[in-house]
Amino acid sequence: MFLIRIAVVVATLLATAGMAQAETLLLVQGYLASPASWRASGVAGVLVAEGWRDGGHLALTPAGVLAPPKTADAGKRFYTIDLPTEAPIGEQARILALNVAALKARDAGEPIVLVGHSAGGVAARMAMVVSRDPAVKALVTIASPHLGSGLASTASAVSNSPLGWAAPLFGAGTLRRSGLLYRDLGEEGPWNLVGWLNRQPHPQAHYVSIIRSANGTPVSGDRVSEAWRQDLRSVPALGARAKGVVTPAGHGLVPADGKLIADIVASFRLTAPATN
Repeated sequence: MFLIRIAVVVATLLATAGMAQAETLLLVQGYLASPASWRASGVAGVLVAEGWRDGGHLALTPAGVLAPPKTADAGKRFYTIDLPTEAPIGEQARILALNVAALKARDAGEPIVLVGHSAGGVAARMAMVVSRDPAVKALVTIASPHLGSGLASTASAVSNSPLGWAAPLFGAGTLRRSGLLYRDLGEEGPWNLVGWLNRQPHPQAHYVSIIRSANGTPVSGDRVSEAWRQDLRSVPALGARAKGVVTPAGHGLVPADGKLIADIVASFRLTAPATN
């Protein structure tokens, strides 16, 4: 039943297709994940099977973003990036924008789709809202807490408590290093970043959220955030402009995400996204 529901949603998206597909996917990892998570999870392998070429890794160096040499075969490509996943969302978005600029400079005129997992999806949306780079034509997020997370709120409180101050002494330094990120991603409101971000004008683009749900319902969610908090349709600045697909899985990446990403991107009419 759940797979049928996913197929129906994707088929509906595909029914509106008719323009060229995106040429470049930029894969953005989630909190405490590495670029390798896209390959180790099997997502990259499925994308290759669906006709996408693995373009390699964009390395962040003191001189800027270093991209792999471009091959003669243009085709559809995907790249992974370096990202400081413990940093505040604003810093992650800044680094992501540098990667977008590097690809844009090298591959002028080619549309870019950002695909973000978990907190990486929020960082990708932040980059779109702040930079408003017209090269970015779409955003696909997976299990991203767009309306915040109670777990992040709890972690923020702990990181600012005496327990958090002592954490480095016990090998839990990430708790302190991630304090500002937890605050950014706590349950949304006027006091934190997601509350601000969700009310900013969003650029004209395609927005699709892959929503994790342990039992396949739109309310249960995963261990990080409720399903409705992952739904871009719940973002006040987007609403009906966005689409959502509920998948019965946990918070982590799974191989099936590769097929789902490929099908969603194939549905985009990149010159005519939904508008307010």
